[in-house]
Amino acid sequence: MSLPGFRRKPKKPVFHVDEKELLCKNGCGFYGNVAWQGLCSKCWREVSQKQREAQIQSDEKLAREIYEKEEALAARSRLPQSSQPEEQLPSEDGTQQMGVGFEKFEGRQQNRNRATSKSLKTILSRSRPVKETADQLSENQSHRKVKRQLSTESRQAKSRFVEYLRRLNRNMAEDIYKQCTELVEKIEQFQERLSIDQVAGKVQDFYAEMGDRIASHHIYQGVTTNQQSSIMDHMEKYLMTRLHRDFFSPADTDDEQKDLAIQNRIRKLHWVTEDMLGAAIEERSVAVSQLIVQAQTELIEMNAKKAPIDKLGCVSRCCKIIFQIVQASQGIPAGADDFLPVLIYLILKANPPQLHSNIQFISRFSSPSRLQSGEVGYFFTNLTCSIMFVENLDAKSLSLTQEEYDDYMSGKLQPAQAAEPICEGLFMMYNNISALEDLRRRQENLMKNAREFSREMEAWKQKVTNQIEDAISSKPLVKKRYSKQPVNIDNDVGEEMKGLPVPMEPQKVN
Repeated sequence: MSLPGFRRKPKKPVFHVDEKELLCKNGCGFYGNVAWQGLCSKCWREVSQKQREAQIQSDEKLAREIYEKEEALAARSRLPQSSQPEEQLPSEDGTQQMGVGFEKFEGRQQNRNRATSKSLKTILSRSRPVKETADQLSENQSHRKVKRQLSTESRQAKSRFVEYLRRLNRNMAEDIYKQCTELVEKIEQFQERLSIDQVAGKVQDFYAEMGDRIASHHIYQGVTTNQQSSIMDHMEKYLMTRLHRDFFSPADTDDEQKDLAIQNRIRKLHWVTEDMLGAAIEERSVAVSQLIVQAQTELIEMNAKKAPIDKLGCVSRCCKIIFQIVQASQGIPAGADDFLPVLIYLILKANPPQLHSNIQFISRFSSPSRLQSGEVGYFFTNLTCSIMFVENLDAKSLSLTQEEYDDYMSGKLQPAQAAEPICEGLFMMYNNISALEDLRRRQENLMKNAREFSREMEAWKQKVTNQIEDAISSKPLVKKRYSKQPVNIDNDVGEEMKGLPVPMEPQKVN
């Protein structure tokens, strides 16, 4: 219960995001993602595939041109010395002499071309399989054996996955486990040669192939849509828990640097209040403050989860709590315009660890259908929009002048709410006052109901008394006297009892 006069009435939201703006730019109807340039996962994969093919063709063309140029230079160098035209320079006496300086320049140019061609061949040959020696093979095998040792989370995920498969048909369970094992072994085998985008592509292809396999293969005949969704969810959870250690924020990406940049950015924006964002929340309310803590906990817990489906579960629970926060603060259901400012405010307050890496891990390895549509897809799209807003937040975003924004960033100016420091003791005092106010109101309601009940009991008592008096007056008690006459049961014998024997009389026995 909030206390009156504790905070100002929040301003209207300073920004508005229509749901249509969250959809894919290609117009396919699915939710887009800022990390994919506003495209959904399906359209982004198609665009990325075309870009990769164009890059491969460009590299092949460049390699072919360099190779042809190198071959031409090599053929020219193999010609006899006499057949090569020699360029001469005029001497001081007017005669022609050999161009020694030009020959040195041409030799340096040939060496440079050979070095470029050699380096390019080295780069292109990295993707080709190299025949390993016996020592290298044994060393790599021992390295792979060490790497196959599962972490505690992976062993637990495998145990849960096997337990789930036991509830399925045996042939179905064996096929699912076989397909998952082959994918993990293939990725671990070629891990050093694959980029993170290539690994993500293989995982996404596996999701699509398994979806088609479950829908068409005779082993999975009779599987319902809900069962198929459950199988895909358990496969994703098992696979990505196994692969989390190697492909979450990998070293060959800039995920870690972006994580640090976002954390530093959020620390610098510690002065942003809910009123500046237009977030309609009553933070000093006991119920609202508890909900805010729960929502922040869900955002922070996202980093502790391994599988994308579990991370999205934290995002979904946080967003559902936000709707409860707005409703508890305003007393009316929350709308889309109320939701996004509160989400941004919670991100600024919680400063979740490795936020960018978690977003990238979900984008790369989550099931596409989960991010393209539905409630979870809507929540995740809003989360990415909120992060983009935090990264690009400026004076105009908060309806401030540039001078005010600079003063806030430098610490020269503090918001009005921060001028009244709320320490833990004061916050507890406000909560206690609010709780006492709530208890007083409940006590008043209880006493009011008790007095009303007492009046009803008195009225009922009077009503019953009147009914009894009316009954007594309308039907008075009359006493009747009856004369007693001796009765001999032996004389009252009917015709039906004449055939019975004479009753026995007691006899005295000496």
